[in-house]
Formats: sequence, structure tokens, C-alpha cells
Amino acid sequence: LTMHLGIILCLVISKVSSAVLDQRPSGKSSWTGKLLVVPMDGSHWTGVKAVAEELGRRGHTVIVVIPEISMRLGPGKHYITKTFPVNYELDLINEVLTEHVREVTGPGQSLLKSVTSTAASLIKMFNLMVSTSESLFQNQELIEFLREQNFDAVLTDPALPMGAILAYNLSVPAVYMLRGMPCGIDAAATACPDPPSYIPRFYTRNSDRMTFSQRVLNFFVSILEPLICKFLYWPYEQATFNFLQRDVSLTEILNTGAVWLMRYDFSLEFPKPLMPNMQLIGGINCEIRNPLTKEVEEFVKGSGEHGIVVFSLGSLVSSIPKEKAAIFFTAFRMIPQRVLWRYTGEIPDNVPENVKLMKWLPQNDLLGHSKAKAFITHGGTHGIYEGICHGVPMVMLPLFGDQGDNVHRMATRGVGVVLSIHDITAETLVDALNTVINDSSYKQRMEKLSAIHNDRPMQPLDLAVYWTEFVMRHKGADHLRPAAHELNWLQYHSLDVIGFLLFIVLIVTLATFKCCALCWRRCCRKSQKRKED
Repeated sequence: LTMHLGIILCLVISKVSSAVLDQRPSGKSSWTGKLLVVPMDGSHWTGVKAVAEELGRRGHTVIVVIPEISMRLGPGKHYITKTFPVNYELDLINEVLTEHVREVTGPGQSLLKSVTSTAASLIKMFNLMVSTSESLFQNQELIEFLREQNFDAVLTDPALPMGAILAYNLSVPAVYMLRGMPCGIDAAATACPDPPSYIPRFYTRNSDRMTFSQRVLNFFVSILEPLICKFLYWPYEQATFNFLQRDVSLTEILNTGAVWLMRYDFSLEFPKPLMPNMQLIGGINCEIRNPLTKEVEEFVKGSGEHGIVVFSLGSLVSSIPKEKAAIFFTAFRMIPQRVLWRYTGEIPDNVPENVKLMKWLPQNDLLGHSKAKAFITHGGTHGIYEGICHGVPMVMLPLFGDQGDNVHRMATRGVGVVLSIHDITAETLVDALNTVINDSSYKQRMEKLSAIHNDRPMQPLDLAVYWTEFVMRHKGADHLRPAAHELNWLQYHSLDVIGFLLFIVLIVTLATFKCCALCWRRCCRKSQKRKED
């Protein structure tokens, strides 16, 4: 009887404990804090917005600071938006983008012309970014408001260093979300080993297994990177000095970052060293799924066994010149698949029946559909990872920035075909689509890559949210900060130690030589005396 009563009592306690545990918020702390978000416009906003929305949904106070004029930035359901005026209009942004699109989609240029036009385009874009930053820094009322909030952390993309500079000024720990800096300044700021012998530099399109000539080029680019950074970010020097009232380098500001959320993983990136405060969140937007609208769903289902092709050239290139668009329309008439195309340009009268033009494309939702057969993309990281996540082979048309390197990495894995936007024809596009759709090896390799990418203990969005909350709770992550930040260049490479050891070796060698010489002279004198005797 006693034994039965004990068993019953244990069962009751177990049930009560289970009921109590079930009422807890599934491992989520009830603690809430304040987060400041300073995003970058364009596709960079996608991942940052996902984290801001999720943190707001979990009860944190999230304030997003954005300019009044932008391409994609805007309000959300779970965060507060604070805007500030800027000294330009939307027409200026559209003008810069139109000129940029004309350059990247026009006929092929000579190397000198390509470099000069790209540099001129970058200067215009960076001037806009600097103007935006100056408008924020000069808005004393907004800055004072932000200072009074006592934020626990700042979430920002350091490619636009406005948020990093603001976090430095407010003495608030920063969480950076980025694909990578265009000139290797992220490696310098994190003190992460970055040897050019096997880590390919941006824009070289090298792999991690380079020939001698490729390593020579890679080494040469690694030497030029500090100069490139200086060229790209020099307009920020004066803006930073005016705001902080003292000279501080961008590297010095960036190396105060608590955690770096890197928008890649090693399903795409070549293996390389990482620091403890660098977390991989490639594919952060893949799990955010929404049902298709009735109209789009009917169009997709109507494709039958042939399926659909998803076509987007990113947030900056929603339209292309009329002559170039005609090539794509001609090609799409020649394939049995239906095409959904993010397109805002001039619509011709004879749009093929199998093509649906949309000003905004639910790209991730379409790629996750069972009828998705191919993805035509410019090679941005968000689109690349959506394709990997859902296992859809790609036809890739890199336009600018890191896209050339991204598509090269995908091509080396045999999951897509790379074409040039400058000399593309309807025939080459149709051949590429038929290759990735009808050659089963592309689909098989992509599904294997997708399985590797999706096989992880924690979803990228949850990982990004966790580390952002970690920094908010602990006011930083100093325990992950390497001592390398306190070393100068000579100390980091142990050149002072090597010099000291060489000096000791030199002293010992000279002392040994002197001793030997002295002994030799004494021996010679003794020998000479014996001969004289």
C-alpha cells in the first residue's frame, strides 16, 4: 500500500511539474530591453528588418532611425520608427540608380572605362550615404532623444558606418550585420586572420585553391585594400570628426563592435578563420514564409508539369533598358515554363502569355513553391541563400559589388550557370535555362547543398536574435574580444620578438666569433714562440 501511495504521489508531482513547465515561455526570458536600429537602405535592410521585427514581437522596445527619403526603409508592425530630414529628394536617388543600371546593363566596356565608371558611380552613392549621415548627426534634437533612451545595444550594418559611429558616440555596444566590407576592413576591425594565400579577395573571383599567378594577384589586392578603404570611406572622416569632435579612424570605431552577424555560411563561402564574436547567419530570411496571393497562386499552378521560373535582379535593379528587356521577353517566349518577373520598366504591348510582371515579387515564397524550376538572379546574398535554402538551380547575371564573387562560388559547386548581362542573347539565356532545368545534375547538387545549409542546430534568425539579446543583456560581449586589438602591428606579427631573438643570436654569434678569434691569436702566439725557441 505504501509503495502504491508513493507511486501515485510521484505521478501527481510529475503532472504538476509538467503543467508549470508548460506555462513557461518556451525558454524565452521575460526580460526586455531597448534596441536602437540604424539600417542601411536597399537589400541590406532585409535581414536587419527581420531581426528588428522579431525582437519587437518578443516584447523589446525597438526604435528604428531612418531618413525621410529612402528606397525601401519604412515602418513595421513591431518597432517604432523615428525619421530625420535629409537634403535631397527621391528624384536624386532614382537618378543615381538609373545611371547605375545603365552602366551595369549596357554594352561591355574597356577595363579603364569600366573602372572609371564604377568608381564614379560608387562616389555618387557614397556621397548620398555621407549626406544622410551628416543629416542625422546634425539633428541635435533626435540625437538627444536617442541619448535619453539608454539603449542596451545598437543593431546596424557597418557598410554604412552611420550606425557604428552613432553607437560609438552614445557608448552603446553595437551588433553588426553584414555580408562583408568591400575592402577587407572587417578583417582588420575584428583582428581576424585573413591570409591572402588561401582566402580570396573580393572582386578577384578566385577560389580558395589558387594557382601561383592567382596568389600573386590576391596578394597584390590585399596590399591595395587599405588604400581602397581609405578612398571609399575618406568622405566620412570629416563627418565623423564634426560629430565626435576628435579624430577617430573608422577601424578604431568598428573594432568596438560586440558581435558581428555575418550573412553567409560555408555552404556558399570558402572555409576561412572566424573570431569568437563572429556568428554565421546566412539565409536569415528563408524561414519567413507567407502564402501567395490567390492571383499569383493560380498563375503558378497553371504552369502544370513545366513549373515556373523566378526572375529578379534585386532591389536596386527593378527595371532594365528597353533593348535589354526585349532580349528577355524573346527568350521567355521560347520556354514552356511560366515566368514571374520583378519588373517596373516600360511594358511592351506584346508581353508573352507565360510571363507575369510584378512591381514587387514574393521571391522567397515563390522559390519555396514545389513548382519552382529555376531562379534567374543577379547574385545578391539574400537571393542566393533563398535559392540554396529551397534547392532551386540558378542562372546568374552578376551586376556589381560582391555579386561576381557570389556567383563564382555557386558555379564552382555546379549548381548554376553564369551569364554576362553585357552580351546576353535570347539564345544563350534559353540554353542556360534548359541546362539548369533539364540536366538533373544541377538539381541534385543543389539539393545536396540545400541539405547541408539547412542542417543546423539553430535557425539563422533565431541565432541573430539570440546574440542581439545577449549583447543587450550583458551590455556587450567583452569576453569574446581578442587581445589582438591592444597590440600594434609589430607586436601582432611578433616582429619585436623576432627582432629581439635575432639580436640575441647576433650577440652570441659575435661573442663566439670574438672568443674563437682570441683563442686563435693565443694559439698562434704560442706556436710562434715555440718555433723561435
